[in-house]
Amino acid sequence: MKPSREFDDLVTLVAILRKECPWDRKQTHESIKDNFVEEVYEALEAIDDKDFGELKKELGDVMLHVVFHTKMASENEHFDIGDVIYTLMDKLIRRHPHVFGETAVENEDQVSENWENIKLKEGKKSTLDGLPAHLPALIRAQRMQEKAANVGFDWPEWRQAWEKLDEELAEFKQTLEENEPERSADEFGDVLFSMVNVARYFDLVAEDSLRKTNRKFENRFRYVEEQLKARGKALKDSSLEEMDKLWEESKSRI
Repeated sequence: MKPSREFDDLVTLVAILRKECPWDRKQTHESIKDNFVEEVYEALEAIDDKDFGELKKELGDVMLHVVFHTKMASENEHFDIGDVIYTLMDKLIRRHPHVFGETAVENEDQVSENWENIKLKEGKKSTLDGLPAHLPALIRAQRMQEKAANVGFDWPEWRQAWEKLDEELAEFKQTLEENEPERSADEFGDVLFSMVNVARYFDLVAEDSLRKTNRKFENRFRYVEEQLKARGKALKDSSLEEMDKLWEESKSRI
């Protein structure tokens, strides 16, 4: 078999692997679900790096998991790839009445509001239904806030959200001063949730922002390590002042 650009050929290839390869044959939905998550995050990293060559590869890996999970499901007669495609297309057409129907919209906010209302008509019990419990906490916080805002549960402007953040910060500080660990954990969560809410008013994505800061910290910390190593020193043998000087130096380089 040779590579091609046809989706059906990919489906056939996965079916062959599932039959002929001992490793592929052994897998279950549960055994590779974490691999699926890993591939998604590798695709996100490629997006952050604006590395489109790598993104092409990672999207292929994500697609492989979609086809592989579908193949396993078809073996037990749950559904096949045609069912997956049909279900997706049916949902997209139904939830875009301003494109495929006669509903008129003036902006993207109305599109989002209609989307949530259509989901409720489809049988969702809550506007928040459909958000996986295992989503990273920052992503889930922002998505919950966005969904609530789409149906009108939102501050009119960002300054009110900022006042709420100030309130939560004061409460968090109080629990620290009173040495109440359990309450501190709760209040810290409230602070994070409120910070996400403020960011949302300025179209800042909390998860992306923290991921970029993590990468920046990692690069600068590695610079400190490398510079100390070049001097024949380890972190534990260096003073905070020396490390801080290198940290400041890294800012002009990284």
